[in-house]
Amino acid sequence: MDYKKFLKSKLFNTENYGFEVKINELNNKLFDFQKEVIKWALRKGKAAIFADCGLGKTPMQLEWANQVVKKHNKPVLILAPLAVSQQTKNEGKKFDIECSIITNNNEITNGINIINYEKLHKIDTSKFIGVVLDESSILKSFTGKIKQDIVERFRYTPFKLACTATPSPNDFMEIGNHCEFLDIMSRVEMLSMFFINDANNTKTWKIKGHAENEFWKFIGSWAVMFNKPENIGFNGNNFILPKLNINTFLLKSENTDDRLFIMPAEGLKEVRQANKKSLNDRIKKTVELVKDDKQYLIWCNYNDEGKILKKLIPNSVEVAGSDTPEHKEKAMLDFSQGKIKVLITKQKIAGFGMNWQNCNNMIFCGISFSYEGFYQAIRRCWRFGQKNDVNVNIILSEKEMSVLKNIERKQKQHQKMSENIINNTKQYFTNSIFEKKYMENKHENKNFTAILGDSIEKIKELKDNSIDFSIFSPPFSSLYTYSNSERDMGNCKNDDEFFNHFKFLAQDLFRIIKPGRLMSFHCMLLPTSKFKDGVIGLKDFRGDLIRLFQEVGFIFHSEVVIWKDPVVAMQRTKALGLLYKQLKKDSVMSRQGVPDYLITMRKPGENNSPVTKKPENFSVDMWQKYASPVWMDINQSDTLQKTSAREEKDEKHICPLQLEVIKRALYLWTNPQDIVFSPFMGIGSEGYVSLKLDRKFIGIELKKSYYEQSVKNLIEADNLKKQPTLL
Repeated sequence: MDYKKFLKSKLFNTENYGFEVKINELNNKLFDFQKEVIKWALRKGKAAIFADCGLGKTPMQLEWANQVVKKHNKPVLILAPLAVSQQTKNEGKKFDIECSIITNNNEITNGINIINYEKLHKIDTSKFIGVVLDESSILKSFTGKIKQDIVERFRYTPFKLACTATPSPNDFMEIGNHCEFLDIMSRVEMLSMFFINDANNTKTWKIKGHAENEFWKFIGSWAVMFNKPENIGFNGNNFILPKLNINTFLLKSENTDDRLFIMPAEGLKEVRQANKKSLNDRIKKTVELVKDDKQYLIWCNYNDEGKILKKLIPNSVEVAGSDTPEHKEKAMLDFSQGKIKVLITKQKIAGFGMNWQNCNNMIFCGISFSYEGFYQAIRRCWRFGQKNDVNVNIILSEKEMSVLKNIERKQKQHQKMSENIINNTKQYFTNSIFEKKYMENKHENKNFTAILGDSIEKIKELKDNSIDFSIFSPPFSSLYTYSNSERDMGNCKNDDEFFNHFKFLAQDLFRIIKPGRLMSFHCMLLPTSKFKDGVIGLKDFRGDLIRLFQEVGFIFHSEVVIWKDPVVAMQRTKALGLLYKQLKKDSVMSRQGVPDYLITMRKPGENNSPVTKKPENFSVDMWQKYASPVWMDINQSDTLQKTSAREEKDEKHICPLQLEVIKRALYLWTNPQDIVFSPFMGIGSEGYVSLKLDRKFIGIELKKSYYEQSVKNLIEADNLKKQPTLL
């Protein structure tokens, strides 16, 4: 594979597994935007529709399933939450789409079949050519075992559609669930590619700065998200939401802390304690708000709340977790038909899928930390098709204000997430290849040449056997750490892709080094994580690089170990093996710190320019220090100033090679006026030392901010002697 083809293979461009249909072949009762979304989803074959409540997810998924059945004459399965099955079947009748509710294998038809998530284990899923997950965000509420069972059952199903109103704000695990179900990539791969552990909380993930745009584009390649038809270029006059009135009733809390002001509860434990203390007051206020002549939907968090409210509110019906599936389904359907005036239930029971535009009054007898649960609960009534203003009443105590603040914070996150996916989804409809801006430049004088560009392409401008020595610190596969370019060698999905990329460079490094001369690279062993790699341990990155360079022709010449303080490493990385508390728990998992290495390779052949030393400038004492297999005296902070080159989205601080390490390598293995080369110039550390020691320098750097800083550093170090131009 040539380099251009290799770069193209690194771009994200999810495959189309489906088939084309013409717009006029789709159900004529659908709106234009719904037809366009269905056509796109059929072409993809495996896709997600994140459409806000009331935009017609049910008819869209029904018509998608209908077209798959028509095309292949094989059955399709729709998985739906409890009570939504009958609602889906009723919706099918409106669009002249036949579907059957099934509970076992004997009831499967050669058409559209609907089953509740809870009954999935009763059927043979291999019989279906397509599957739809209705309210697919419900996956997160299942245990890991059940969730994985759903993914595995449909691993080889050719056509897949996931439909939900909204992925949870900042819940990237849920996005990963969708990604894995649709066979795009595993959840672990997605997190490793686009995310980094939060330094303040290693159990949480945040998008790498350089990966943010790429992440939303990636999602846009297999998902469409919109909260109104205008988002995807259609007229939305028929989809205008009614007014939403949110009223918060803040009940007085007892001051038990002897403080001047009531302090909000912090943490789940304190919130639950505050919730229990405010139970009677919240129930009393809820009962006061219920009017005899109106229909009400009351949400509660705990069983005690539901039981008491049912006793105190006449003609009310409670749907609890312990109720039979038949009671739950009947009660929810009766409420949708107006047969029940007051329905009392929990968000996790009825918060997904039900269409209750018939009701416009809602009461939260307390709220939880779940923004998605809160949002979904509101959208049961506040949705397109609702003809009245919707009144939402939230009842909580002063001590529970932290929960409301949390909901408000997550709402802002949700809005940002929605905007990002919507904007990138819209772009993806017109552009399915993600191109990055690539720049080239050059700054040269008679002592150095600094090149902005891709080292694999720019190194080809250097002549064979023209470089006396090369020294550099290579990147490793850590996506979007320093840039979002596919040309960035670090932006590789896995180690195999990284070494395939690196090999293009290694071959040319061998070509340009003079026979008998050396090349040194700075590296370390790389820690592995249980999440990404399956085990906690170390990867032999040092050995892998040595073997790669040997493969292209180099000889393994020498190595030196560079000591690093394990205390500093522990404070910076919080590595399990370095933590003192691990000794108390199980010292089997404790380990030594990880040093740096300076590995040196030699090109075969005779060196025609011997590097000689004289006692007056290279003493025996100096040689004994340099010859030591371990350098204990390298100051890790002995680097060039780097702050000005670091960009806001960089996930890691620039880690330039220590100046003393470069100095020793150059002093030992090069002559004055030798040409030193670095394919990863960074901010110019290798060149800076080279010029100081009267060597010439050529460096290549891909990232513009680093290149600009390197030019400043090289100019500072340059002695301005008149030398022939290098290139």
